[in-house]
Amino acid sequence: MLEQIKNLRERTGAGVVEVKKALDEVGGDDQKAIEILRKRGQEKAMKKSDRVAGEGVIASYIHSNGRVGAVVKLLCETDFVGRNEEFKALAQDIAMHVTAAAPKYLKPEEVPEALVEKEREIWTAQLAEEKKPEDIMKTILEGKEKKFREEISLLTQPFVKNPDQTVGELITEKISKIGENIQVGEFSRLEV
Repeated sequence: MLEQIKNLRERTGAGVVEVKKALDEVGGDDQKAIEILRKRGQEKAMKKSDRVAGEGVIASYIHSNGRVGAVVKLLCETDFVGRNEEFKALAQDIAMHVTAAAPKYLKPEEVPEALVEKEREIWTAQLAEEKKPEDIMKTILEGKEKKFREEISLLTQPFVKNPDQTVGELITEKISKIGENIQVGEFSRLEV
């Protein structure tokens, strides 16, 4: 049991007591305990999301070919956390992700309606050609729009180092572990 707690602490960053409670709740199942810890981490993150994030770091990443790179402004609440190595590593990881995945927007709701409408016209034409019924077509279009918005938004993209987790979930996990509100201020990707 101690080895299991230690292993889960390393994987989640949660405290000993939190890990033990989660394991007790699920009868020792690691995966279910991780899910519980993640949910609790998201609850903690929601409580911290209203707090002002006025400190932080600027991180950059240049791909090995020297032809593409990114700059990210990652914000936190205190300069103490801004100097924290784990926080800096998160900023670096997000810059690497931006370089690799080329997000255009921070959140799905920031994607301009005009861009979505252009895509919707293309999808509608494709579905009409496939002779899809009207009610099914509406459902398919909603799904395509949701997927499109998520694919081009940083926080909803699968994280390049761990595709089982989105960038937003990674940040939420770090908020839970570090104990401060963390936000991406802005990002920019450059390519030759």
